[in-house]
Amino acid sequence: MILWDPVMTNHVKLGNAHKDFIDFLKDKKHSSATILAYGKDIEQLTNFLSELEKEHIHEVDKDDIQAFLGKLSEKGYTPKSLSRKLNSTRTFYRFLKVNEYITDDPSLLVSHPQYELAPPRMLKPTEYRALRDAARNDARMYAIIELLLQTGIRIGELADLRTTDIRNDELRIRQHEKHPERMVPMNKSAKEALSRYMEVRPEVEEDHVFVTKSGKPFLVRNIRTAIERYFRIAGIENAKVNDLRHTFVAHHLKHGVSLVLLSKILGHKRLSTTERYLEYVQDRAKDTNNLSEL
Repeated sequence: MILWDPVMTNHVKLGNAHKDFIDFLKDKKHSSATILAYGKDIEQLTNFLSELEKEHIHEVDKDDIQAFLGKLSEKGYTPKSLSRKLNSTRTFYRFLKVNEYITDDPSLLVSHPQYELAPPRMLKPTEYRALRDAARNDARMYAIIELLLQTGIRIGELADLRTTDIRNDELRIRQHEKHPERMVPMNKSAKEALSRYMEVRPEVEEDHVFVTKSGKPFLVRNIRTAIERYFRIAGIENAKVNDLRHTFVAHHLKHGVSLVLLSKILGHKRLSTTERYLEYVQDRAKDTNNLSEL
């Protein structure tokens, strides 16, 4: 909701604009993670501007935003992080301009810092086999690792799986934030790992597939912590949970799986998101629609 008349833009305080921006993001149904990230970034910006004794939107110029990024750089923020902060700032200012709080956008005069994107980390066969071996005696964690590795679903999608989402040879992935519902095939390894877990799963009314010993949903942050623990047990360094998804993509591209099919399975909104992995895959086989096991 817009709280001020456009002719009164000079009287709009940064703190009020920040709150209105967050309300706007919520109204647009952005994910909680996105809202939290933007909220923290703009809070940092407005706190810095307050130190400069600037309270109103019209008082902020290009040099102030540049100084904000400079201070973050001095604190040790990487060029990639600074670029993300600038993106948040530009999104904030785009909101301000569309709603006529400002007429000029000083954030557009600030250049992004240069940096190179690190290539996605793909686990080697020896690594994901070691990860499996480390978790083999933990039916729940083994199933979680195997599903992430063999289906390529996101960790948030895995945490949201319900017992009614398990089909014979596929999983129903519910709409997750802005990602639409889709069906994802399960291979033999994934089905066997999931079946083994379901046999020992606590008998509770909760319909989430993955639950704690007390029967409550196994939360994303706790799943992430548990997987990272098994990375350490398996002696796998510099790996993150999302690397299991990267590994799924790379494996199937290498084996010639159709980009269109793979993009659909992964729930990518754009084919280009899947295509970017091609530069990291060598000796790609001929196109096929057959998924193979890792």
